[in-house]
Amino acid sequence: MPKTMPARLLMSAAAALLLTGASPPPAPSFRNADLPPDQRIANLLSLMTADEKIDALSTESGVPRLGVPNFGASEGIHGVQQRGDGKVRQTPILTTQFPQPPGLGATWDPDLVRQAAGVEGREARWISQTPVYDRQIMMLWGPQADLARDPRWGRSEEVYGEDPFFNGSMAAAFSRGLEGDDPHYWLAAPLLKHFLANSNENDRTRTSSDFDDRLFWEYYSVPFRMAFQDAGASGVMASYNSWNGVPMAVNPVLRRVVIDQWHVDVVSSDGGAIKTLWKDHHAFPDQETAAVAALKAGVNQYLDVYRDELHAALAKGTITTADLDEALARKFRTTIKLGLLDPPERVPYAALHDGTPPWESDAHRAVSRRAALESLVLLKNDGGALPLRAGAAHSIAVIGPRANNVYWDWYGGFPPYSITPLAGIRAAAGPDVKISYVADDRNNAVAAAAKAADIAVVVVGNDPTCGPDMATAWTDNGTKPCADPGDGREGRDRETLALAQEQLVKTVMAANPRTVMVLVSSFPFTINWSQQNVPAILHMAHSSQDEGWAIGQALFGRYNPGGHEVVTWPASMDQLPPMMDYDIRHGRTYMYFKGKPLFPFGFGLSYTGFRYANLQVDRTHLARDGTATVSVDVTNTGAVAGDAVPQLYVRHPASRVARPPLQLEGFRRVTLAPGETRTVTIPLKAAQLAYWDAARHALTVERERVELMIGASSADIRLRKSLNID
Repeated sequence: MPKTMPARLLMSAAAALLLTGASPPPAPSFRNADLPPDQRIANLLSLMTADEKIDALSTESGVPRLGVPNFGASEGIHGVQQRGDGKVRQTPILTTQFPQPPGLGATWDPDLVRQAAGVEGREARWISQTPVYDRQIMMLWGPQADLARDPRWGRSEEVYGEDPFFNGSMAAAFSRGLEGDDPHYWLAAPLLKHFLANSNENDRTRTSSDFDDRLFWEYYSVPFRMAFQDAGASGVMASYNSWNGVPMAVNPVLRRVVIDQWHVDVVSSDGGAIKTLWKDHHAFPDQETAAVAALKAGVNQYLDVYRDELHAALAKGTITTADLDEALARKFRTTIKLGLLDPPERVPYAALHDGTPPWESDAHRAVSRRAALESLVLLKNDGGALPLRAGAAHSIAVIGPRANNVYWDWYGGFPPYSITPLAGIRAAAGPDVKISYVADDRNNAVAAAAKAADIAVVVVGNDPTCGPDMATAWTDNGTKPCADPGDGREGRDRETLALAQEQLVKTVMAANPRTVMVLVSSFPFTINWSQQNVPAILHMAHSSQDEGWAIGQALFGRYNPGGHEVVTWPASMDQLPPMMDYDIRHGRTYMYFKGKPLFPFGFGLSYTGFRYANLQVDRTHLARDGTATVSVDVTNTGAVAGDAVPQLYVRHPASRVARPPLQLEGFRRVTLAPGETRTVTIPLKAAQLAYWDAARHALTVERERVELMIGASSADIRLRKSLNID
């Protein structure tokens, strides 16, 4: 935010006006909050120089000479990232850190995801408006709306899951949370990443993701469209890859669909992506022609070298002032939505500054704790191995390389505190239980510790950054290989889905059959041996500041895990199509998977059981522009409270085009007391059932009879009912 004029200077200026009898100059029209936004922006553009216009196409969106603030930028897919480790070194700022997006997705709770994003938005706004920090970060780069098409993808740790409706629900919820709940102003601005279909890291700056228009409209673009149309998000970052041979930063779909149909205002290139247009994609001869092409395609925020190039292009006439004005007219709409040109008393979020940092508040910590708890997924629990009963164990061995750390990832920040699994287990166990800890098997310490304890808890999983040196691991095309081929990260896909640390699990089990496996991981592993042999497996994504606390609460029964998996876990990598096959109909996701998965999409156990009954629809015929309400009675059949997640799937048995055997179209997480029955309602819009009609070039809802299915997972369908679409 711009610094205000000192009071003594204001007084001097006022005195001078009084002495001369002059009136103060009228405020420019762009300051008039009562004028239409387009009129205000036109006035602002008329006052800017060419240099200022080109400068504002960076992440520095302000115009200092005119007192126009910069809304800036920060990474923010699961917490505001202000580590201070970029090219311009800054003091790190501690901010609330939630589970990675697969963990937020595993909650199956869009309202909680909205609350988490609201925490981020408040912290970003507070930092931006607190002068001591001197940084502007009101545009947060998130949510990540890509789809986890393949579990080998190194960045699958950044996305909510593999299903388009599910990811769209979460992306829309996250966007709403960032924007806040004021009817006129945004708390913070979301920028969705990465458009489109960039789910391979190896050679990502030179590869093409090839698929037809049906998959564009019915799969890959759905989460973006839902966030734009359902939540009003209006910022997006173009991806590095090509789609059908045309690089995304200059792909005509940016203008034709993203800007013209979805009315997106800010279209950003990715870091260094303009250079890749000529260096890797060989689509242009040099940086200048690439920068010009990106501007013409709709890019109005550059994360690359571009200033001298656009100045030269302006001098040559290959771009015009009108091109710059069109780009900035879209971008400044975000400035207005954030209230940065309006009197502070009109903007409810302008009061967020100074005082106690919000990440130290009980309110933000409460949302963090709830997100950590709800992200836990119980994958196995034979014989009531969990929860651990008070007094049943006098000693517990906590074992493994992930037991005494909370791992950060490339797009996470530094939290105000972090609770490791070891600390969380120790606190939950209480002073009467002896806790021992062994990190690895040097000197055969693992077997000795496990054998000496009543119960062993082995904590294993991936390292999200493949070691401590990710900042120096970058190459011209991605990052260097990971030491563990089962790890992945930005710039590097996984070479295997095998968990190298499963050998450690085998060692622990051989020494103590009363073993619980805690898998802290960003993505699936083919843990077939563990699934067959270990009594209980608890899964959680990385990076929550309350990771260990949540694990301790679940292990000792103070919380009943209710999360569900957001991707299909293969039993073998042989079940996957080739990595660069982007046609998901060849065997990807639960919709087209071939063979039996290790864990299906939507899978999650509980310490209690649930019965589903009385599937109803509030109508027998649904108009093609209407909405039906689907209801089901859910009963907790056990002795402890728990969370059920009824999932609504749809099948199109007589569609005129090929459809998936089933597809998620609704879900809801609900907490039930022991013995309680609740009627859960799920809305179903006919528009969700549309397919892309290639002949009409439009999404089309056909007249058909669809089958509605309620399941506890994609592989556990409990109830079915038909509905006519008219």
